[in-house]
Amino acid sequence: MRVSTTMLRPPRNQADPRVVPWWTVQWLLLVGPLAVAAVAAYWFFTERPLWLGAAVAGFVVVCVVPALVAPRAYYRVARWEVTGEAVYTRKGWLTHTWRVAPMSRIQRVDTARGPVQRLFGLADVTVTTASSAGAVKIEGLDHEMAAELAERLTAITQATPGDAT
Repeated sequence: MRVSTTMLRPPRNQADPRVVPWWTVQWLLLVGPLAVAAVAAYWFFTERPLWLGAAVAGFVVVCVVPALVAPRAYYRVARWEVTGEAVYTRKGWLTHTWRVAPMSRIQRVDTARGPVQRLFGLADVTVTTASSAGAVKIEGLDHEMAAELAERLTAITQATPGDAT
């Protein structure tokens, strides 16, 4: 029986730093309308009791603070790396989720750029594998780096022997 000397270590690469403002905008686009609706409902549809104003202010803080804090915290822990053998990702704050996709199991490599991502010059790379766990996603890369990574993964995958089924 052969024992592997490969140690699981954190992947080396972080997302592009522009991903923090992008994620912040995403959060604000999600929670901003809720906060605005709560303030508007308080202002236009109530007699503005102080206790309700305090509750609405608390709700706005609960909406906005995570939108400003979570992207920075997520950026600090999210990592990725591509080697000749596999694609590695690590995500999560409290529970770290490690994903390893061996090159021989990769079936497809995609890049995606949403409208807000394009404003920030970013893209995602999704590596679909022959796994029930689903695709491995590397988020928030510079769009040119994402295209180069997709090309590199495609070349490595084609040169790797094995059946990705």
